[in-house]
Amino acid sequence: MNARREDVLLRRQRTLADFGDFALQSEDLDDILTEACRLVGEAMETGRAKVLEIEEGGESLLVRAGVGWASDIVGRTRLSMKEASSESFSIRERKPVISQDIDSDDRFGVPAFMRQAGVRALANVPILLPGGRAFGLLQVDATEPREFDRDDTEFLRTYATILGPVVDRILKLRALRTAEERFRLTVEAASDYAIFITDENDRITDWLPGAAQVFGWSADEAIGQTGSILFTAQDRAAGEDLREIETARRDGVAPNVRWHLCKDGSHVFIEGSVRALRDPAGRLTGFIKIGQDVTHRRDAHRLLRESEERLRSAVEVGRLGLWDWNVRTGEVHWSEEHFRMEGYAVGEVTPSYEAWSGRIHPQDREATESALREAMEARREYVREFRVVHPDGSVHWLFGRGRFFYDCDGRPHRMIGAMVDTTDRREMEERQKVLVAELQHRTRNLMSVVRSMADRTAQTSIDIADFRDRFRDRLEAMARAQGLLSRLNEHDRVTFDELVQVEFAAMAGGSDRVALSGPKGVRLRSSTVQTLAMALHELATNTTKYGALGPGAGRLTVGWSFERAGPAGEPWLHIDWRESGVTMPAAGARPSGTGQGRELVERALPYQLGARTTYELGSDGVHCTISVPVSGTSNAAETADD
Repeated sequence: MNARREDVLLRRQRTLADFGDFALQSEDLDDILTEACRLVGEAMETGRAKVLEIEEGGESLLVRAGVGWASDIVGRTRLSMKEASSESFSIRERKPVISQDIDSDDRFGVPAFMRQAGVRALANVPILLPGGRAFGLLQVDATEPREFDRDDTEFLRTYATILGPVVDRILKLRALRTAEERFRLTVEAASDYAIFITDENDRITDWLPGAAQVFGWSADEAIGQTGSILFTAQDRAAGEDLREIETARRDGVAPNVRWHLCKDGSHVFIEGSVRALRDPAGRLTGFIKIGQDVTHRRDAHRLLRESEERLRSAVEVGRLGLWDWNVRTGEVHWSEEHFRMEGYAVGEVTPSYEAWSGRIHPQDREATESALREAMEARREYVREFRVVHPDGSVHWLFGRGRFFYDCDGRPHRMIGAMVDTTDRREMEERQKVLVAELQHRTRNLMSVVRSMADRTAQTSIDIADFRDRFRDRLEAMARAQGLLSRLNEHDRVTFDELVQVEFAAMAGGSDRVALSGPKGVRLRSSTVQTLAMALHELATNTTKYGALGPGAGRLTVGWSFERAGPAGEPWLHIDWRESGVTMPAAGARPSGTGQGRELVERALPYQLGARTTYELGSDGVHCTISVPVSGTSNAAETADD
């Protein structure tokens, strides 16, 4: 039995590791979800699994990925979130749902396509993104009744816990790319639109060049005026100016399709909209008005002037660095933003190929120039991302795209292109890599702790029932500590008072025989929380079963203090665990319990955490002291080795 269990645990650990490796190497969400289904189906020995994604609006679930299902199911079949299914219940309640035999389980309805496929048993676990938002559901299906046990559920929960951040990373990456594409399209389209912004009272605050071109007022003349200046006298008399802005205020958007008044008294017809702008808290901050002039253009000169002005506006807003290179003469023109991207003040140098090349990072220069020459010779578009070094030593990433033009003899004579600064995106990608690496590290550590705990519990258990109960209690203690850790950001720490209160709330249920005292906010090193939590759990378990909180009138006092000791003032936490009123076994009698709590205190804490500990069996109960290095108080700065 133990050998079988160990084999299952090892296989599932390999599954988690295999999935982590795959997720790190892929940026395709469908591939990742499909591989997740394949691995979990193999680990659970069902051969069939699927991921259901909550669709936009939260009204339905889409079978996004799966293995063991027909091709007309995956990517096409949807379930209503309003139906009383195990899937919607699991997502709504944020907890796993198991049905060992759907024919005898009348709690939920079962989708028809699952019955038709011969599903007899299932296990659901929600996939939660960081922050708690539900992405969807991981579901394992069996074609025969199956007794999914607690180990199965915990494995699926762990799997979903790893899957959530991976999905979140891909979604954020996809959102970033979508935002970049939207930005590009906006810049390309903005040259055809008049755009201006007003405050919450409809007074103009930003008057973009396109609006000035269409309506005639300069920024100095328009800023501070109300949006009503663009309404004809007839529309103002009918209250259309007020009605338009109130509709946008109420509905978020209002159509802006009408004749507009220009400064010179002429009219232009605009097709556009007015959209409300809100801050993250939902408060109205103003309105953006976007419209296209669809009246006939007055003359070719006006068309050219408006086009140039809109292009300049788009370049300024989009922070594009433009260049125009005369390949034959070597003359180069840069936009102002191009100067800044290269680390030059505008006009500081005469634009040239050498001025551009000289700022490229030494490690990127040869490949970047080689790519430029190859694009010229192969008559293809130049696309390259490279680093530049500014005079202050800072390194910036630029993404350039350009095109060569050729004369009738096929010789290049001109190149034009644009660059954007991608430093922020690169830094974000690096941060994501660090976060994924940290997730892998924590997962491996957690698996190691679980394996060690299982081995030690098995060694001291009298039978499988005893093992199950004690192992479950220890897993729950570990989960409580992990719950505290999972709520932290990268700068926070779990405090000792939080840890001890959570443990006693679970173990002693607020017993009046427990007295806790000590300063709040003593911050623990994240690497010590799990081990210290297990030691507290074992002490609490022993005192509940055999000591002060067992039968009788015993009492338990847990006190702690904070001290900076040593030449460098290292922060230490001192814990005093003291029982009283306990009837101790007679001299020579076999001690109660397994001894694992004492072993943790006397051996594991000193070895793993560098702690100083004592453990004594007094005349009226256990007296234990633990001194462990910590991060400092809630107001203290982090130590260098934390």
